[in-house]
Amino acid sequence: MTAAAAAPAVPAPVLSLRFPLTPRRAEVARALLAYVAGLPLRSVDAQLLALLVAVRSAVTGTGHVTRAGLRSLQLGDRAAAVAALRGLGWEVPDALLGDDLEVPAAVTVSDWAQADGRPVDCSKTARAGVSSWMGGVLNTSPVAALAPPARLTALFLAAHASAEPESPDPLPDLLPGSCRSAVPDLLDSGFLADAAGGTYLLAPAVRHLAVALPRPRTPAWTPPAMDANDWRYWKDQRSPALRSHVDAVQHCALCAMPWEQVASAFTEAVQDPCRPSDNLRTAYGIWKRAHPDRGPQAAAFTVAFRAQHGHGPSIRQLCTGLGWEMWPPLRLLVVRRLLADGWLADTAPVPWTLRPGPAANAHGIALPRQRVPPTTRPTEERPLPR
Repeated sequence: MTAAAAAPAVPAPVLSLRFPLTPRRAEVARALLAYVAGLPLRSVDAQLLALLVAVRSAVTGTGHVTRAGLRSLQLGDRAAAVAALRGLGWEVPDALLGDDLEVPAAVTVSDWAQADGRPVDCSKTARAGVSSWMGGVLNTSPVAALAPPARLTALFLAAHASAEPESPDPLPDLLPGSCRSAVPDLLDSGFLADAAGGTYLLAPAVRHLAVALPRPRTPAWTPPAMDANDWRYWKDQRSPALRSHVDAVQHCALCAMPWEQVASAFTEAVQDPCRPSDNLRTAYGIWKRAHPDRGPQAAAFTVAFRAQHGHGPSIRQLCTGLGWEMWPPLRLLVVRRLLADGWLADTAPVPWTLRPGPAANAHGIALPRQRVPPTTRPTEERPLPR
């Protein structure tokens, strides 16, 4: 993996990096494979080239084929494959026949001049994801040295496999005959862990090329198992200072949260945060460079927020108020670093207690001190004379 691939410019969920073929992209890949399997093409070389063009042309009907894309196909007879596509009426330039493909060659699928003529409706993002997945399958070590029939077979099997580690999948019905005879080659190369009785199982080393399982949804917030009397009893058992803070949050007219949500935040146990992943640390580094004044901004925001609300902001309120739109794990890591650097302080695990920390105080960002009015200020006691 190159350095550019290891450090994506935009933070992305781990699942989409680990499994490039998301469920939506799998739909696109399978539709394009089915389309190519139905074309009147006899040679596997022509089918592979048609699939590459179909993937690149899925959005507009015209795709650009590069030298790297052609090299990944490892066609045995490129001229015959080009002639076969031209026989379908596709507009294939002569540049695809030479080895000097300095500029990507534009290939147009004539049947796709109108959007409703394409086998699938997909976005540019989905098309790019399928193209990347296709290159990943063809360039993976168990496939890279195989003949075209086995390479096309690997694409069909990866697109129709699930990520379940111990769940064999049936061979696709639309798998070309020339591909069925190449299944043993994929078993011998290590691409497949098993292939028998019309089923197959991807090897663990290439299982990430299968369609990703849908990410489980985060369950919606549910009220705590307590009623209003329980909540009042819980508050009565707390210290006066904590009780005052709870009431400030619960009765804040600006936040306007239901008491059940406030009760849940104060009574549920807070889990220790997990160690950030490499992807999360990379995303934080990118965000950090784009926000050099994050510390003073966060500290100043807590001062202004407390002046309006009478309590500190939550992590989400802090980031939203500052316009720091980000996914929740990154949001949590940002605040953790601000706390560690002293720009913020809190009274963990009590929620809504963010305030300026020691580093902010040193820069003059602090909560206003409670001053006693001069008329009620107690007189200073003087020591009795000896």
